[in-house]
Amino acid sequence: MIETHYDCPCLETCPLNRAMELIGGKWKMQIICALNSSGPTRYNKLKNRMDGVSNTVLAKALRELEAAGLVIRKEYLEVPIRVEYETTEACDELIPILDQLGEWCEKHESRQGDGN
Repeated sequence: MIETHYDCPCLETCPLNRAMELIGGKWKMQIICALNSSGPTRYNKLKNRMDGVSNTVLAKALRELEAAGLVIRKEYLEVPIRVEYETTEACDELIPILDQLGEWCEKHESRQGDGN
């Protein structure tokens, strides 16, 4: 029998598990979607779009997404300093996959409502 990522006994090496570590959590998907839909965005504007997120949590999630290569932080040496965040090419490649996952979920939920 061929093992897949679904029955992988070693989750640290499972590609799907690693992907979920990169984008999982309460705020990362919202950050990715917000940046994807609005383009380069300043920190405060992004925070305002994230209803209920604290500065600490948002900053941590942005650092993690940046470390994962999904978000770029651009600092402009102006007074006051302007910082913008935007998605990377790798993150842009992820968007159609996330769209498909969302479509799958809607389809699955409609089936559940039908009793199928």
